[in-house]
Amino acid sequence: MPIAKPLRPNNPADRRVLSFATRCCISVRRLSTRTIDGLNCAFVRPRLANQKAIMLSMMIATDLTVTSKTVSDMSIDTTTTPSSVSPAVSAEQETIIAPRQRNMWWALPMLTIVWLVTGALIVSTFIKVDYWEVAPGSAEDVASRFSFDKAALKEITRYETSAPILFVTAYGSKLSALDALVGVLDPDVDVLTREEKFGDSSPSEQRQLGFQAMSSAKQIAEYVALNRLGYDVSITYGELIIDRLVCEDAPRPLSACLQLNPGDTITAFDGIKIPILSDLLPIIADYSPGDVVEITITPHKSNDSVKKKIELMVSPDDPDRTIIGVWPADTRKVDLPFEVGIDTDSIGGPSAGLSFTLALLDELTAGELTGGVKVAATGTIDGDESIGAIGALRQKTVAVKASGATVFLVPSAQTPEDLSAARRVAGSKLRIVPVANLGEALKFLEELGGSVIPNDAIDL
Repeated sequence: MPIAKPLRPNNPADRRVLSFATRCCISVRRLSTRTIDGLNCAFVRPRLANQKAIMLSMMIATDLTVTSKTVSDMSIDTTTTPSSVSPAVSAEQETIIAPRQRNMWWALPMLTIVWLVTGALIVSTFIKVDYWEVAPGSAEDVASRFSFDKAALKEITRYETSAPILFVTAYGSKLSALDALVGVLDPDVDVLTREEKFGDSSPSEQRQLGFQAMSSAKQIAEYVALNRLGYDVSITYGELIIDRLVCEDAPRPLSACLQLNPGDTITAFDGIKIPILSDLLPIIADYSPGDVVEITITPHKSNDSVKKKIELMVSPDDPDRTIIGVWPADTRKVDLPFEVGIDTDSIGGPSAGLSFTLALLDELTAGELTGGVKVAATGTIDGDESIGAIGALRQKTVAVKASGATVFLVPSAQTPEDLSAARRVAGSKLRIVPVANLGEALKFLEELGGSVIPNDAIDL
């Protein structure tokens, strides 16, 4: 490529070119991070500046079509594009490379994808699907939820504690599409279908049964605690209302799993009336698994009596015991010397029975039941002080660990798989302690340094 001849500094026309080139240099430096080595426009030595400006003018003359000898008459053809400078240029000449434009072809598709994903996430939070969660809830102290009327305060003394017993919950709400996806990926959350969660009953029916179970759990806990402290208390059984069904992997046509529903009330067994739950126990002891009996029920939300043929089955917990195939709701009622209020808000289920019992014992006796250790507890409580299994143990263990508790009392009636999963979640900082009854729980707390609770129960 031809190179323009050097300009003569003494020539007036060439000086105007020099001035024009210097102004171009300043513009280039303002618009680009690139610098021309040695040419610092107004702040370099005049001779060097003249030399560099002359070089720049030659490159401009080469790359832009100059049609006149003078700057004033010069016409620049804007339709031409700069060409690369020949490598044959002398060492004193500099090469100025215009900055290349970046290829941004991917920007619009990427932006579109981001907007689509963001929109899908926002929409999915509002779309409810037919799935429910079993997720970690909370671990809260029971003592702050107690209340006593004036009559009670005349008979008792309340004792404060520095480490109150914690009761534990698990969440079970309906999920949005996004929550369901997140829940499937979360090892501490179980995502259940409607059938897995409620069976044949509706969510409102299960909720009502849960509130009834919580009400009974509070009464039984109060009965057990006050009975152990020697107060005059009594307990009576109510009707046999089905809480949930016991189903085999392949239920038989006449099994209770297929013939009965939660909420049904059983009023007669093989022609023998059973007005209360306790009446069934001595009767069914004379039957064997596989026997077919006639059971009279009052269906849920109905006043009519219906007779059903039911094939009895073996208990999954005790191979020597025959059962109908139902879990009865706790319909027992207690008679207490004074009222104890336990505020449970909208929490349902019977699993807080053990924690309520321990917290009430701690409230009504001097000293520290836990020895100052932060302890959580879960498990149903029966009138004979036995502790029953509960659901969502793994999720409740997550909540207890998050609370900072160091001991978690759980039912020994849980399956080995449940206990193993709870221990994995607990790690080394939370101790899982299975207990079968209230006596075992109190003995363990005593070993922790807790106060001794005497057994002053009145033998009836």
